[in-house]
Amino acid sequence: MTERTAPSAPRTPAPHDRTVLLRGGEVHSPADPFATAMVVERGHVAWVGSEGAADAFADGVDEVLDLEGALVTPAFTDAHVHTTSTGLALTGLDLSAARSLPEALELVRAHAASRPAGEVLLGGGWDASRWPEQRHPSRAELDAAAGGRPLYLPRIDVHSAVVSTALLDLVPGVTGLTGHHPEAPLTGAAHHAVRAAAHAAVTPAQRTAAQRAALAHAASLGIGSVHECAGPEISSEDDLLGLLDLAAAEPGPRVFGYWAEAVTDAKDAQRVRELGAIGAAGDLFVDGSLGSHTACLHEPYADAPHTGTAHLDAAAVAAHVAACTEAGLQAGFHAIGDAALTAVVDGVRAAAQQVGLARVRAARHRVEHVEMLTPGALAGFAELGLTASVQPAFDAAWGGSEGMYAQRLGAERARTLNPYAAMLKVGIPLALGSDSPVTPLDPWGTVRAAAHHRTPEHRVSVRAAFTAHTRGGWRAVGRDDAGTLVPGAPADYAIWATGDLVVQAPDDRVARWSTDPRSGTPGLPDLSPGAALPVCLRTVVAGHPVYVRPNA
Repeated sequence: MTERTAPSAPRTPAPHDRTVLLRGGEVHSPADPFATAMVVERGHVAWVGSEGAADAFADGVDEVLDLEGALVTPAFTDAHVHTTSTGLALTGLDLSAARSLPEALELVRAHAASRPAGEVLLGGGWDASRWPEQRHPSRAELDAAAGGRPLYLPRIDVHSAVVSTALLDLVPGVTGLTGHHPEAPLTGAAHHAVRAAAHAAVTPAQRTAAQRAALAHAASLGIGSVHECAGPEISSEDDLLGLLDLAAAEPGPRVFGYWAEAVTDAKDAQRVRELGAIGAAGDLFVDGSLGSHTACLHEPYADAPHTGTAHLDAAAVAAHVAACTEAGLQAGFHAIGDAALTAVVDGVRAAAQQVGLARVRAARHRVEHVEMLTPGALAGFAELGLTASVQPAFDAAWGGSEGMYAQRLGAERARTLNPYAAMLKVGIPLALGSDSPVTPLDPWGTVRAAAHHRTPEHRVSVRAAFTAHTRGGWRAVGRDDAGTLVPGAPADYAIWATGDLVVQAPDDRVARWSTDPRSGTPGLPDLSPGAALPVCLRTVVAGHPVYVRPNA
């Protein structure tokens, strides 16, 4: 790792020095629900208001942008991203669209034929639960498809992987590691070892190209900030340092970095800061995933005779949270199963008894995924002030009576997953994200998935989901002054081509009057299932345009 001075704060772009008036559109602002214009000055929102009042600013600005009826909203924040892996999926072998096992193997063959000899082949995105064969590729099938070359293919949840024999040969002793299975996907230590070997083959130039591609794609979708969830079992120090340097050097979304390594004292906390991370959080694994049968459960899986894998217990959680709180550092964990989430709540509560509940709440510690909450854990999250970083696209992909969740847990337990309405009702702060490349960067689709949850009682209003995907992401990093278009807020916004705006709620009785302007609530696009999603025309970060749609 290259030595360098630790930053005093997360890398953010310098504010743009041009003053811009946007007018003739719809500005989504709680300061004025009927706003049609906005002034941006020195990288911040300076004013929002009506078209008539905009005339007073027209002569004193550097640029006037006619919105031509377009919608202006705060830029989205994706609260859980793996940037390099996202870029590699965008530029490399992506099996997420494969409709069968033979189709996936054919994609591997074509990719292998297109890459230089000697290069380790990287891909991912496969999900055998969606294939008619209902099974993963065998090692022999992968060896044949890859032509005997090293090949690493993580499952879509990235908690297990199938690999070729040639890649295993690059990791001495892998067969003796926990999680090695001769014919089943690798999990645990064996998976981490082969992933490290595969990622070590990525050159710095390849890594930078992947990161640049991922950030450019995010900007094209109206995403102004991403939370990079890095860590020693996921990526590398050089990967995080390179991403933060790239984000500081080139126009694009802001990057808030997290480093998922346990902290036990002030020295550990300082090391996290030296990496440029704002917290020892993200994918610090308490358990694994449901798809890979590694999420930790109180009762066995419906389709496997065990309860998954526990990586941290309540005592380890307590030690990490107490040390981070003492150091003024945000802590956090990856936890999906009900037993894992119980361990998190028990551990954070123990830390609060040690360092004080008020200090724990003020630190805004966070938990990723938070899928299988018991009533006790739900109450514990609210009591302890834990932020839930959640991914509604998981429910869209795997929820429902016939989905993967029901296969793994049975229909009754599956219906309890991702209870967003209950979480909001008890006051748990939500920050929405994608876990890309597990599910794609897709902010409006994410809002729609939360509002149209496959389990109706877990649905939230479009307005609540939109807030969690904009302002919620900023609050999750400790900023209450951003993610909304009001005077003084950072000028991070996106401009959209969309249809008519409505004020939406999951209650049909409200929907009947939701287009009435007397509601005094800023409108949002119609996100009904099947409706066309808004198209991003421009994304701006700190007043700088970071994406402009061609021919817009």
